[in-house]
Amino acid sequence: MLPPEILFGFVLASAALTLSPGPDNIFVLTQSAMHGRRTGILITLGLCSGLLVHIAAVALGVAALLRTSPWAFTVLKICGAAYLLYLAWGAFRAGNSRIGEAASVPAGAAALYFRGVFMNITNPKVAIFFLAFLPQFTDPARGSVPLQIVVLGLIFMLIALVIFSLVALAAARLGDWLKRSERAQIYINRVAGTVFVLLAARLLLSST
Repeated sequence: MLPPEILFGFVLASAALTLSPGPDNIFVLTQSAMHGRRTGILITLGLCSGLLVHIAAVALGVAALLRTSPWAFTVLKICGAAYLLYLAWGAFRAGNSRIGEAASVPAGAAALYFRGVFMNITNPKVAIFFLAFLPQFTDPARGSVPLQIVVLGLIFMLIALVIFSLVALAAARLGDWLKRSERAQIYINRVAGTVFVLLAARLLLSST
């Protein structure tokens, strides 16, 4: 059982880290603004589900492999960057009509959900972050360290779910307002495409 002061500090740190600009919350923001709150919420669920993989990796020691194996780290980040560039290509090609079509014929829930899962698990920096962050709040004297990491990871995931959902709802409202203008619709897609390219570049240039 985590002492209240440790739990409180962990919750505050997790909320601050989740609110800070990063690939996941920027991804939720842009997708929600482009395609609405349904898309944002489903992607949020996928992103948070992807955290389960990273939590398990840290608890089982797999994340340490990513930190020590340049080959594994490089393969994973290339996959993530390639997917972001694919999304950027689609955003740049889309015009105002594409947004209207997306609103009337939304993508399947499973496709949106797994888009979030794939986006999260192909970012090796998340596993490295968890490997550095979660153990700081563990104590061998309180029992199994892997179990403590799992509990902390699930708490972090819950906080991320709440914050990302709020981001999705706020961005969707902004997107609804912007979509009243055809020029704004094109602008949303161009901004989203640029963001995806920048996120891909950031991921490719990252190192362990």
